[in-house]
Amino acid sequence: MAKRRFILSLLMLVGLQSANHAQVLTAQYDNFRTSADLHETILKPSNVNSREFGKLFSRTVDGDVFAQPLYMPSLAIPGKGKRDVVFAATAHDSVYAFDVNGKNDAPLWKTTFINPQRDITALSEGDASCPFITPEVGITPTPVIDAGSKTMYVLARTKEHGAFVQKLHALDITNGKERAGSPVVISATVQGSGDGAVNGRVSFDPLKENPRAALLLVGGEVYVTWASSCDVGPYHGWIMAYDGHTLRQRAVLNTSPDGAKAGIWQSDAGPAADEEGNIYVATGNGDFNAANANGRNFGDSLLKLRLEGPNFVVRDFFTPFNQKILDSKDQDLGSQGPVLLPAQTGAHPHLLVIAGKEGKLYMLNRDKLGKFHEGSDTDVVQAIINEKGAYGAAAYWNGHIFLTDRSYITRDFALQAGQLVLKGATTKMPSPAATPIISADGTKNAILWVVSTKEWNEAHTDRAAVLHAYDANDISHELYNSEQNSNRDRADMTVRFCIPTVADGHIFIGARGRLDVYGLLNTTTSRR
Repeated sequence: MAKRRFILSLLMLVGLQSANHAQVLTAQYDNFRTSADLHETILKPSNVNSREFGKLFSRTVDGDVFAQPLYMPSLAIPGKGKRDVVFAATAHDSVYAFDVNGKNDAPLWKTTFINPQRDITALSEGDASCPFITPEVGITPTPVIDAGSKTMYVLARTKEHGAFVQKLHALDITNGKERAGSPVVISATVQGSGDGAVNGRVSFDPLKENPRAALLLVGGEVYVTWASSCDVGPYHGWIMAYDGHTLRQRAVLNTSPDGAKAGIWQSDAGPAADEEGNIYVATGNGDFNAANANGRNFGDSLLKLRLEGPNFVVRDFFTPFNQKILDSKDQDLGSQGPVLLPAQTGAHPHLLVIAGKEGKLYMLNRDKLGKFHEGSDTDVVQAIINEKGAYGAAAYWNGHIFLTDRSYITRDFALQAGQLVLKGATTKMPSPAATPIISADGTKNAILWVVSTKEWNEAHTDRAAVLHAYDANDISHELYNSEQNSNRDRADMTVRFCIPTVADGHIFIGARGRLDVYGLLNTTTSRR
């Protein structure tokens, strides 16, 4: 029964695009986190240009949109008929549903998790002691939608009567109302002697633990992860599983129970999952002793986990040989999330790619990640030295890996004979970016989309996001950017690590208090 349940969920989330291609129910499109929409038939290299393509409209929301927008077409809204709906979650602890094709600025519905009159508010940056998310820290991670039950799972942070609380909510996507049993308060305790332990127990701290990585839905279970705000301790990396139907907590794993840190943040990218239900997460700086007998601390590591009964089992892991140096220089491996590649021919059919702050792109064998080896990364399939480190995640399409790093450039690596070979690069963007997105009609008409945002020390600086579009077969060829006709197309003020969403001829971009929507300016003449 459990295996059948997983297969059904996998078909729903990973293979969903083949049945209802426009649905975007999870961060980066699928649980492999490929960041590729393979069913985009409207937008093409021939019509994405400053004459035919541009900004259609914006919608005002009550807070900054860090979460990647999600999308569902032909959704039946009570009293309003079927609508193509985009969902936006804000740092002011609200979730919006907008009609993509409507002319009305008002949302189809809006749900908020705060009530100032009852002393329930979003956290402030002062509460979190961190200026990276400003001025409020409400909903940060991208929610996830179960299409079968029409339920959206959302993790929200609130301050209630002076206490700091995190809750997992389950919303009906047709009206925004809470499902039965929702929400549940996040709480966990594990055995350990690590930072902040009391009487041999380490407890989840709802103030210090900051969720950034997207939520994941696999086999009917919702997975949520945490790291920190500005490395304000004590904190640990946590991953928890919740039953999607009852919201009952299934399992908890702390990635540094006998040490400190090792948070799972991934610059807003999500944990990945393979066909067998294995979960892949990357940790940041922190203590590492997993190479020793009974060691349980996994700083700067890529973990392969499996939910077995009430427990998470670490089935395998990879830790760079220079983990101590990475930790001392704040060069987190976990600044990126892993991307799983579809089955390949050759010696290593099951691959993943990940890059961190060090400036090294790893290609790993999912069947044998390699663990830790003093002095060298013995079992790595390939490691490529890049100019700069990277945030977010790479994208995969048609045998190519697209990686944006802090040199403000995106590079195209082609898979050839089981190795990555540099094929091309974009020109330098005006500011950094994180996760690129690919839209394509299968293997044709592919476009690489990147949103350049701002640097880590520009949290209090307003800078317009810039949407870039490149021909994915030759990414040195920029098709469009939103500054080419800035009076018409300029994006709103950016948030960091922005992940755009492409669906049904629209591009959705979360910004500071706004949701921007781009597309063809004249759909009657431009869809050629």
